[in-house]
Amino acid sequence: MARRPLPRILSSGTASLARGRDFARTAADSATDVLHPLLVIGRGLRILAAAGRRRWSETPKDKRGPALFLGAACVLVVALVPYGPLLALITLMAAAAWRGRDRTPVKAGPSDAEAERLGSLYEALVSYFSIPEDPSPLFAHGGEWDKAFSGYEFDEAGRLTRLHIRYPAYFTDGEASSRARIEALLHAKSGRGREYRFDWDEEGNQLDLSVLAALPTGIAAQPFVTSPGESVLGFTDSASVQRTLPVLEGEQPRDVPPVIWRTGPRSTEPHLLAVGQPGSGTSTLLRSLALQALRHGADVLIVDGGGSGEYACLTGRAGVLAVECGPVGAVATLEWAAQETERRLIATHRAREAGRPAPEDTRRPLWILLDQPSVLAHLAVAEGGPDPMTHLQVPLRHGRPAHVTVVVAEQFDHLELLHDAVWQHTRARIVLGPAAIQQITDVLGLPPHTTPTSQVPPGRGYARLGTGAVHRLQVPATPDPYDEGTHAGYRQAVLELLPERQPAPGPALAKAGGAAVLDAPERA
Repeated sequence: MARRPLPRILSSGTASLARGRDFARTAADSATDVLHPLLVIGRGLRILAAAGRRRWSETPKDKRGPALFLGAACVLVVALVPYGPLLALITLMAAAAWRGRDRTPVKAGPSDAEAERLGSLYEALVSYFSIPEDPSPLFAHGGEWDKAFSGYEFDEAGRLTRLHIRYPAYFTDGEASSRARIEALLHAKSGRGREYRFDWDEEGNQLDLSVLAALPTGIAAQPFVTSPGESVLGFTDSASVQRTLPVLEGEQPRDVPPVIWRTGPRSTEPHLLAVGQPGSGTSTLLRSLALQALRHGADVLIVDGGGSGEYACLTGRAGVLAVECGPVGAVATLEWAAQETERRLIATHRAREAGRPAPEDTRRPLWILLDQPSVLAHLAVAEGGPDPMTHLQVPLRHGRPAHVTVVVAEQFDHLELLHDAVWQHTRARIVLGPAAIQQITDVLGLPPHTTPTSQVPPGRGYARLGTGAVHRLQVPATPDPYDEGTHAGYRQAVLELLPERQPAPGPALAKAGGAAVLDAPERA
């Protein structure tokens, strides 16, 4: 099917539109400030006119004539008095300004229910933020909570949305276990089912708690505005990254902050490991990365250890070298990938020795995507064959200079079956689906700054690239287009991104001399 192009307004006019909106908003705010007195007086005149009409309608008909005569006499007297019209106009404007003033009551403090909630939260923190030796404790039973809580906000339902806490200097905020206890307590007392962010200021002995808004789940797979070598893993909070991408959420254009993963020879995180529970969205992530790699002209090898057929839509497509679901095909595919990595390294080294640029076929990106490889490894060993994962060590160790990228998706229950090479060389990590904080920490190397919830949508999790920070992540909706149980719009978006089918059999993996090799003429 024809691939729908990205609207021109998204690719070239987003920045101009953003600047135009900012300019219009600034102009409107300035005009409102300048015209505020006139707006107040106009509102007051409207209130006085409405009060006059109401008073006139309430006056009995037999008394309207004398009232009208009395009003006319007053107007005549004011007109004859020196400076009378001017004084009358000033009086009218003053009355209109008084009646038109903003009389919205200013909230001076928390309500009784909010104060009670803050007091209970303060009492719950006493045992953590106080010691008997403290002569003047900041946290004490029956103490004043407003000395420890300097800022707070509540939503319409009366639930806490933001809290600024001061705690004593002797609290061991440098220990992860101590911080985890406080975060778990605040999560339980402030309301479960929401995701909280905790910002610890260890130098100032302060803690900021804030409720995070849900990440967008309606962004489907689409041609993202990225450079070759860049892949969109998903989308995160605006405060976590300094870049936005124009996307379509349904039919509405938006600018959202992405988590960009850079691959290639200059990348410090050339390979990726994604971990999750069944149905958490790891296969969705692999499909999304495959479509983005194919869009930038890369070759893709897919090994589906689960054998669910979720990658059948990529079979026979241009750029897809193979989609293997069995242990024999997986061994042949990964054996060829190892030999291809070595061939690229040798060709690149010889070209550099001769002072020539690397051959074109060695610079074409090669992506190896493995979904649940531990299942195939178990089947291969059960059948008495070699473990397919042994051939993955060469692409993992030497894939970066050879433009080879490896992505492994595995479930939590089978992590112990992964080889050490996978753990050592996959410096980009992703955890999807519901998981405990300890599980997330074991995979990413750092605990998240937020509290994971038990119920999350598919594709929702955390990402960490190398030694960077842990980001919240929502993977773009990239379902199997042949699965009729998924959203029809998302399936159509995936179909529009698929490359055309090859008219003739494309590059094939053939066993020759016990090794899987790619037919040289077709590869070139």
